[in-house]
Amino acid sequence: MTIPLLKWLTDRPGMHPASPCRSIVFLVGGLIGLLLVQGVAAAPVAPLIVSAGDSSPVARTQANYVCDGLDDQVEIQAALAALPDGGTVVLSDGTFNCSGSIAPAAGTTLLGQGPGATFLEFSQNGRLNVSEERVTLAGFHIAGADYTNMSTNTTLDLGRWLGVLTIYASHAKVHNVTGTADASTQAVFLLLHNPNVYAPILEDVEFTNCRAVDTGTYGFLHNAWGSENTTIRDVRYENCAALNCGRYGAFNPWVTGFDFAELNDIEGLRVSNSSAVGSLESGFHFEWDPGKRDCVFINCSSRNNGQKPCPDTYLVGDPDYFGSGFYLPRGRISLINCRAEGNSAFGFFIINPDGMLLYNCTESETGRVPAVEPSARPIAYCILQSMPVSTNPSVVMDHCSSLDANGWGLFVCGAANMLIRNFTMTDPAGIDGIGAVLGCPEGELPVNSTIKVGISNSVIDLAASGDRPQTLVYIVNNRNVTYSGRIFSDAAQPVLIEGTMAGDVDLSGLEVLPANSTT
Repeated sequence: MTIPLLKWLTDRPGMHPASPCRSIVFLVGGLIGLLLVQGVAAAPVAPLIVSAGDSSPVARTQANYVCDGLDDQVEIQAALAALPDGGTVVLSDGTFNCSGSIAPAAGTTLLGQGPGATFLEFSQNGRLNVSEERVTLAGFHIAGADYTNMSTNTTLDLGRWLGVLTIYASHAKVHNVTGTADASTQAVFLLLHNPNVYAPILEDVEFTNCRAVDTGTYGFLHNAWGSENTTIRDVRYENCAALNCGRYGAFNPWVTGFDFAELNDIEGLRVSNSSAVGSLESGFHFEWDPGKRDCVFINCSSRNNGQKPCPDTYLVGDPDYFGSGFYLPRGRISLINCRAEGNSAFGFFIINPDGMLLYNCTESETGRVPAVEPSARPIAYCILQSMPVSTNPSVVMDHCSSLDANGWGLFVCGAANMLIRNFTMTDPAGIDGIGAVLGCPEGELPVNSTIKVGISNSVIDLAASGDRPQTLVYIVNNRNVTYSGRIFSDAAQPVLIEGTMAGDVDLSGLEVLPANSTT
């Protein structure tokens, strides 16, 4: 039942019976004013339409701004400048040739007809720069080529260290954008903290249904300049892909599909349902030095990465070669339901874990692409510790598996306080006749390691099978480690134990059975 406003006002407890009208007039007046303000704020703002020089006659007739195929950034920028906060510029289908940069104002949206219909082609150092907050970009294809030095300092060559789409400011959204670039610029999609452009912390940026395809440079890259506010926070990727980054020329020898921490720290990263395929180096990558906190990957896949040839001389963990599906040095990173397939050096590379989690992750055929060179040592899961870490457990692997690795299915060296549960290793090819190494044999310590014990204070539960190597599991230099699970193998020496003292290794829960055993 609806109560009339007058009756509701006069019947309220505490309402003075002698003065209802004055209160009603005041409140109603306030309500009317509020509704008027809301009505003005809620009124739709008509988008401004920009047509391409090669768009249809109908689109050109309907447009507020018409491009001629030369310096098209001028009309696009004019439309963006004419918008109120919250307004939208709609780009028609067709190709926009931009010989300069486009910079949307705060709170504006730049909307195309989809990455297969609307194309922004940048030349002469033109870029799409997001330097104001609350900008939304959606529905187009971007391409950049032939960038030259834009800096007056020719030593730094700063113009090259940017992206075709460079995001400097917070609260940005990028939806359904596909891009490419040649090797003359650092990235297709770049998040860059530059204090000269935007001094606050760069945070709250989302990419949805975005793709970097067939590039000569990084697909998605995070970076920071300066020394303050260099942590990039709360970045989200949903259904994004980096395909063949660095396969067709390379900005530098380290091109990856996704690089989430170059010179910046990273916190609150979320990557879901995304993939990296065919990168020159790693598919999903973090650099060594930056801090990584609260970084989570869910349902991500990384395939055929590490196209760069392996160095002639190579130690496991050598920073001169990544070749990984997931390259995860230091920090607190979680991977859930993630897959690595056919990457050249590592499926999952972990060093100095400080509270990492891998749950229900799968690896197959590490070392498949490119053809493995004699110096390469492909490893499905590589866990190294070169310095003490404080978190206990330092790393948890639960319900992970390795299938048909072309090297070691698992290599753990120098790790402490580690928990491995329900790990399955099937038919590794092995290296030097060994399918998995649990500990550090002589000559296999990580680069610059200060750790002398292979594994300490850890619990490892695994099921392993395969007869390709003569030893399926090699346990070496362990201290206070408990093993459980089953080894199914007819190999000459399924389990080999060396370098341990009495009581250092508990094998009471580990069974060794013939390959065809069912019990």
